[in-house]
Amino acid sequence: MKLGLQLGYWGAQPPQGVGEIVAAAEDAGFDAIFTAEAWGSDAFTPLAWWGKDTSRVRLGTSIVQMSGRAPTSIAMHALTLDHLTNGRLILGMGVSGPQVVEGWYGQPFAKPLARTREVVEIIRKVLAREAPVTNDGPHYPLPFNGPGSVGLGKPLKPIVHPLRADIPIWLGAEGPKNVAQTAEIADGWIPIFYTPKSAGMYQPWLDEGFAREGARRTRETFEIAATCHLQVTTSEEERQAVIQGMKPVIALYMGGMGAKDQNFHKNVFERMGYGAITDQVQALFLAQKREEATALIPDDLVEDMHIVGDASYVKERVAQWEETGVTTLLLSCRSADEVRSVAELLA
Repeated sequence: MKLGLQLGYWGAQPPQGVGEIVAAAEDAGFDAIFTAEAWGSDAFTPLAWWGKDTSRVRLGTSIVQMSGRAPTSIAMHALTLDHLTNGRLILGMGVSGPQVVEGWYGQPFAKPLARTREVVEIIRKVLAREAPVTNDGPHYPLPFNGPGSVGLGKPLKPIVHPLRADIPIWLGAEGPKNVAQTAEIADGWIPIFYTPKSAGMYQPWLDEGFAREGARRTRETFEIAATCHLQVTTSEEERQAVIQGMKPVIALYMGGMGAKDQNFHKNVFERMGYGAITDQVQALFLAQKREEATALIPDDLVEDMHIVGDASYVKERVAQWEETGVTTLLLSCRSADEVRSVAELLA
């Protein structure tokens, strides 16, 4: 199992000291660094900026929101960045959720599975550069000849010849149908709440995708990049403090990252076996009672999702994650020293 550095997206201001952390990850043998986007910083620009001082680590987006750009625009970003980094890009994408897609991007959220398939197909046509790109699908028709069209759309090939005709595409996916489609059409999967305890739930969904006619990958060649917080602690008091500190983030995803009637993250927690608290957490969170919502998050959920403990415990838990099929563990390290110590511990 490889290690990846998850840089995430920015808060109110750009983070400080990231260049040093990235350099430490490259020197310490991390396989990749990943950036993200929500509705502030984008995923591509920081990756280009911080990736320019590296030469070995792969550079991944986790994830690019598909509705924020036309598929051909995503392909342009990808082929440009792949050239600038000498073939190190991993294009991670996802559909996001209806609040962001319709509220921020002003695009319809309907039929996310079909839209995902079209986006991936169009991007692969652009990168293959075998013919002018056309698409007959209903979501991203090329050329466009719908309402408002002047009828002059022309199929085009990219001016720039891509460095790689087949850049790896990884997809963020949570539900059964989405995970199965990811196993069918993608090169890798970026789950948001994959854990050793919940891993068995996903295996039949993945197997369904691998078994479909025309599937690109097998389980042996498919990559799974799971995110967790890993922290080595030296006392039970410190471990408990870290666990308590992780609970507000879990409460946010369970209760506040989505609409009341459509929260995909909440659905995942329910599938993981925490349905007894999800409605309560959501109700409290949406009522602005965030501390009360956080208090409902059990320790065992945090311990399943993250790796916190002494050195021997951390090594044991990392091995358990690897045994479930995870090929890359994405870690959100806070300093260069932490990057180096994690790499040394897990070497």
